Order: sequence, then structure tokens, then C-alpha cells
Amino acid sequence: MSTAPGTHVAAAVPPAARTSRVVLAVLVLLTGFTLLLGYANKARCAGPEFDAAGRSTPDYAVRIERDVCYSDIQHLWIGRDIDRHVFPYVSGSITPEGQLQGGSVEYPVLTGLLIWAGALFATTDAGFLLGSALLMAPFGLVTGWLLGRLARWRALLWALGPPLVLYAFHNWDLPVVACAVAAVFVVHGWRTDRPLAQRATVAGVLLGLGFAFKLYPGAFVVPLALHVLVASRPGRLDWRAALRVPLAAAATVVLVNLPFAIAGYEGWRASFTFQQLRKVDFTTNSIWFWGFRPHSDPDDVDFQSTMNWLSPTLVLLSFAVAVAVGWWRYRRDGDYPWVGVSAAMLCGFLLLHKVHSPQYTLWLLPFFVLVQVPWSLVGAYLVADLAMGIGIFRWYYHLHAGLPSGIYDGFAAQAVTIGVWGRAALLVALFVVFLRLPDRLAATPPPRRTPLVEAVV
Repeated sequence: MSTAPGTHVAAAVPPAARTSRVVLAVLVLLTGFTLLLGYANKARCAGPEFDAAGRSTPDYAVRIERDVCYSDIQHLWIGRDIDRHVFPYVSGSITPEGQLQGGSVEYPVLTGLLIWAGALFATTDAGFLLGSALLMAPFGLVTGWLLGRLARWRALLWALGPPLVLYAFHNWDLPVVACAVAAVFVVHGWRTDRPLAQRATVAGVLLGLGFAFKLYPGAFVVPLALHVLVASRPGRLDWRAALRVPLAAAATVVLVNLPFAIAGYEGWRASFTFQQLRKVDFTTNSIWFWGFRPHSDPDDVDFQSTMNWLSPTLVLLSFAVAVAVGWWRYRRDGDYPWVGVSAAMLCGFLLLHKVHSPQYTLWLLPFFVLVQVPWSLVGAYLVADLAMGIGIFRWYYHLHAGLPSGIYDGFAAQAVTIGVWGRAALLVALFVVFLRLPDRLAATPPPRRTPLVEAVV
């Protein structure tokens, strides 16, 4: 069919692009379904009645462990002035015993704001759980969409993964995961003609925002900067472009935190002090507690003092090893595998930090999508995590109910043992695997913006 001169005809959308939109739609819908399951799982602990403080009754303290529906969100409704709708940090403080008060919470400021906003219209812990879920669900959906853009059907691991059911609304982690994944996306998936240095600067801002939610994405700034250093101008080291990444991240962290530090320094500082004072105990779920019993008792001053310096030192050492191996990979292959290095750094943190909360699995899950980790390893980790995520609360129930809770006394204790040590062994293996596997994202240039094709027939 001919077209009159001067008529502009837009090129048809390629079949691959149409398929991609279908894939993304399916992934987002499935993610939404899984998030609904995650909310329903936690809402089992809410209500049906409430006391004067808005706490669910009856038998709340028993149900959260026996029925494995505990959520930090619902639990912290009482004890942090969240139920009183106190604006976070500004009038807060921490007692010498480590008790937060006056609106301070144990999280960085953006999470504190999210907590406050989630409670704004709530009068009960159930309302707080619902409000928080509504605020965080879009971050989970965006993460599913971004992972779909970067890895297509492999993103089903996020969309349908058991961790999303167990932990999506266990704590306030979906926003920080979205920030970390978005940083990878703007470097490797953003359809734009902007050079790597500019994309990486945006990624630095996103990692800074992630730091202001939950700290851990800040560690990824170093490998990203090294990737920019060697890839911004192939054949030469671009120090100027590389330095823009940490500067952008640091500026973001300062701009977000500075208003709170000025308005209420004591309350702002209290969130960091709380983490510094936190002891290794049966709530931390780390190898340090389970591997050094009975010395890991919270009252053992010498052990706790040792942990205060040993754990962060080993974490930083694991970071240094990951970064150095990444540089060796660059010298051998020509690409700095910053995504794999970041994943290995996260494994080092999860293994060696004195606290390993169950929901941290959400931090690691996107890296199973972004890096071609063997499915056998992924499956083994999810099984160990499932054993830990269910077993730990059943073990708490047995412990608090006075039931047998030794290592040979039933499913709960054995599941915890499998979860703790299985997860630890797999984190060691994953640390190595993430550093060995080819970084397909680093080796593949991002898609360019495709303008409308105009033809004159």
C-alpha cells in the first residue's frame, strides 16, 4: 500500500518489544498476588479485638510465635511512640539501658519517616500493618518490574519467591530493595543515550537513598565506582567519572540526614547508638550466637565486647576481599563485575554481622535474579531460609511455653539448626560463586533509546 508524499508513518512495534511488555505485565501482576499473600500471612496475627493501646487481643504474644505470623511492623506499634504519632527523631533519645523513646526508632531516617506515615491514620496495630503495607507494596511492584526489565522470566524468582510471602511486610525492607535494584537498572537497563558516568551518578543517588533506608546499599558504591573507573572510557581510567559516584551518594545521605541531625541530634543519633549497643542474643539469629553458646549469653561482657569489634572487622575484611577479587577479574577479563562484587559483599555482611534478621533474605533475592546463580544453589538457600523463617518462631514458642526446645527436641529446634548452619554454609558458597560467575550486565551495554522511525514512501 502506498502512502501520500509527506506522510509520516511510525514503525511498527517489534514483536520482541510487545512480548517484553507482556512479560512485564505478568511479572507485576504475579508480584502483586504474592504481596497480597504476604499481607494475609501477617494479618493473621491482627485482631480480632484490641485493647486500649490498640494492641491485638486475645493471646497476641502467643499467636505471633505459634502461628508464625510475627511482624516487626505490628509488634513495634507499642514501645516506640508510633501509636502516639510522634514525629520521628526530633524529640527522641535513648536511655543508658538502650531503650528508645520520644519518637526515635532503630532505623535510618527514611525508614523512620515511612514508619510515621504508615501509622498516621492508624489507631490499632492492625491499622498500622495495613497502612505500612499500602505504602510499601508499590516498592515491591516496582522491584518486580525492574527485575523483569533486567532479567525477563528469571524475575519470577522475585515475583513468586517464598521470601516475599514470609518477609514482604515483616519489616520495612521493600523500599531499600527497590533502591538497590533501581541503581542496577539505571546503569544497565535504562534506555537512554546518557553516558555511563551520568547513569552511574544517578545510581549513586539511589544507593545513597538506600543507605538512608537501611544502610546496606551504601556498600555497593565502591564496586560501582570501580566499574565506572574502568568502563567509562575503555582503555583508560576515568577517575573523574568514578569519583562522581561516591560524591553523589554521600551528598544524598547528607541532604537526607542533615535536617534531622539539626532538628534533634540526640534523637537522630539514638538510632545508630541503638545498633551499636545491640547484643548478640537469641533474637539476632547469627552464627555468633549459635556457634558460641553458652558464651554468647547477653550477660557475658567479655564476649559481647569482643563481638563489638570482631564482627564489623570481619565484615569489612570480606568487603575488601570481594573488591580485590573484582579488580583481579577486571585485569583478567576487562570488565569490573560490580553487581557480582556487590552480591558477594552482601553475603559477607549476612554471614559475619552480629545480627541476621529473617527479612534480610529480601536483600539477597534480587541478586539471584541478576546473576546467573545455579538453580540448585538458589533452591538450597530458599529451603534453608524457609527452615529458619518458620523454625525460629516455633522455637520461640516452645521456649516461652516451657516446652522441650533442645536441639533434639522436635521439628522447631532442628529446623533452626538447619536454617542457621545451612544458610551460613550457602553464604560462603555464594560469596565465591558471585565472584566467579560472568557479570552479563557489566559486559552488555544498556539498551539505547529507540526513537520513532519515520519513513516517506
